[in-house]
Amino acid sequence: MNIIIVGDGKVGAALAAQLSSEGHDITIIDSDPQVLSESIEKLDVMAVTGNGASMSVLREAGAGETGLLIAATSLDELNLLSCLTAKKLGAKHTIARVRNPEYADQLISMREELGLSMTVNPELSAAHEAYQLLQFPSFLKRESFAKGRVEIVAIPVDAGSPLAGIPLSRLYEIARVNVLVCAVEREDGIHIPSGSFTIQTGDTLFVTAGVQDLAELVKHLKLVDRKVKNLLLIGGSRIAFYLAHRCLESGMNVKIIEREHSRCLELAEALPTAVVIESDGSRQDVLEAEGLRRSDAVVTLTGMDEENLVLSMLAGHLGVPKVITKINRIEYTDVFRRLGIGSTISPKGLCCAHIVRYVRAMESADGIDSVLALHPIADGQAEALEFLAGKDTRHCGEPLRDIPLQKGVLIACITHEGATILPRGDSRFFPGDTVIAVTAGGRTVTRLEDLFAD
Repeated sequence: MNIIIVGDGKVGAALAAQLSSEGHDITIIDSDPQVLSESIEKLDVMAVTGNGASMSVLREAGAGETGLLIAATSLDELNLLSCLTAKKLGAKHTIARVRNPEYADQLISMREELGLSMTVNPELSAAHEAYQLLQFPSFLKRESFAKGRVEIVAIPVDAGSPLAGIPLSRLYEIARVNVLVCAVEREDGIHIPSGSFTIQTGDTLFVTAGVQDLAELVKHLKLVDRKVKNLLLIGGSRIAFYLAHRCLESGMNVKIIEREHSRCLELAEALPTAVVIESDGSRQDVLEAEGLRRSDAVVTLTGMDEENLVLSMLAGHLGVPKVITKINRIEYTDVFRRLGIGSTISPKGLCCAHIVRYVRAMESADGIDSVLALHPIADGQAEALEFLAGKDTRHCGEPLRDIPLQKGVLIACITHEGATILPRGDSRFFPGDTVIAVTAGGRTVTRLEDLFAD
């Protein structure tokens, strides 16, 4: 597919790399020729220098014939105008990154007039992920599927865990709820395990479970289940606003530390029940004075990954039960994990995942058998994907044990007529069911059919 990306910043560059690696023809538009030259050197892409909202620049980039235009600059208004202009020129689909919460209602009511196929808000997505993690602090990650009925959660196997040293075939004896380990991250990489796979201390398990079973899972695995009551946010970014608003509605006490005076006034006005502190949240004496040790959870949301890393390490050292770190550079994720930081959220990574899912779904003309949801696992070493089975999908009604799957593929869940099925060898899927699969090995999967080995 021919895809135009307007904006060669962090999000645009990450999208160009991902979509180019999946075989799409990418053209990047940016006003900075030096940034574009760097992308041309690293990637197999075309580049056009200029204003991505200009009709002449979009014509030069081929917007009239493109299958998709993605406007991912740092300016919401430019993104919207770029999509509107590209649609006028004949672009089939457009996606805009829009971050300002004030535009939310307009985007819903004016989506068709603006020519938008989809909008993405990285900060809102990151806040949602952080909120999900605060509900079950013992999980490192949570991803929802099947309209929220099924989740894949990341569970660390720490020293003293009842899971350490047992084969997966004995998991039910300890968990006492029906769950499926669909992937295991270990120092040597990602594993798609069989029943004989033995869990080791230091592993991270990616577990598929019905959402109604999560509380019991935490209890039986003896994970920390302390509820978050007092939340400290370091940095008053848009993510902080979205997250604080959600947490205050759920009854948490929220304190935000932000160094910029004008931003403090904005947050205090928008969040009257939150405590907003105007101070330097990178100073240990300030954090101690504002009750860091007494917090149930800390989320570091400054604009610098390095600062977030140091602050998260400090919070962990002082015994804060749950620490969530915002990162901009996805390549830092592995470093953070090795340092024991715990949970991380990446606005850029979430934005890319949403758009890549949409692009893969576009490749199926009727939408059946295509990707409904896509979540990277273990820094992109694997993917969890949700599909809708169609009447022409092969192997419908056959036992899973008889279906030849590609190497590194595991069927993790089936939802049939609203019921959640964690599959066994005799489980089957039928037209209209959703099928959740986990794949490893860098394979690009766009349809359910791509999972089959025949």
